[in-house]
Amino acid sequence: MPDLLLHAADLVAISLLTFGVYFPRHRRRDLVVAFLGVNVGVLAVSAALSDSSVGAGLGLGLFGVLSIIRLRSSELDQHEIAYYFCALSLGLLGGLSTTSATPLALMGVIVAAMWVAGHPRLYRRYRQQLMVLDSAFTDELTLVAHLERTLGARVHRASVQRVDLVNDTTTVDVRFELPKVQVREPQAVAA
Repeated sequence: MPDLLLHAADLVAISLLTFGVYFPRHRRRDLVVAFLGVNVGVLAVSAALSDSSVGAGLGLGLFGVLSIIRLRSSELDQHEIAYYFCALSLGLLGGLSTTSATPLALMGVIVAAMWVAGHPRLYRRYRQQLMVLDSAFTDELTLVAHLERTLGARVHRASVQRVDLVNDTTTVDVRFELPKVQVREPQAVAA
């Protein structure tokens, strides 16, 4: 397969992932730049290394180093980390020198998987929230009952992060499921 075709396929795939899947759902402009920049940078380096004898090992090392640097530089949500790794993967696949169509198929699988996995209708009733409560709860059953009343939802997991008996507060990470009648489709924000 011609290298230019793979490079073009990478640019199409990262554009679909970034502008067709990520941005319409999450609206974080700074990560659009990061995904595109990382993808094109990895594409350029992996394409240059594909002609050398150290290409594969160095490419995987580059993947690891870039991941560590990026993940330490700012706080990202788990879904943003997934998009980030997909951008890296697309760049590596686009930079391969190969005669097979496998990289093209894998690019399609990556974009399709992210479209499906992050779809707003998938598990739309399930939520996660970090809450600071105005009471110090030391009993788990009492805490869960309070959370269910407050949220109007079924609590699946309540992980206490901090209990402050002096200031009478509890910080808890809550995983919960909204009742069917409470679920609304996300509204688009007017520009």
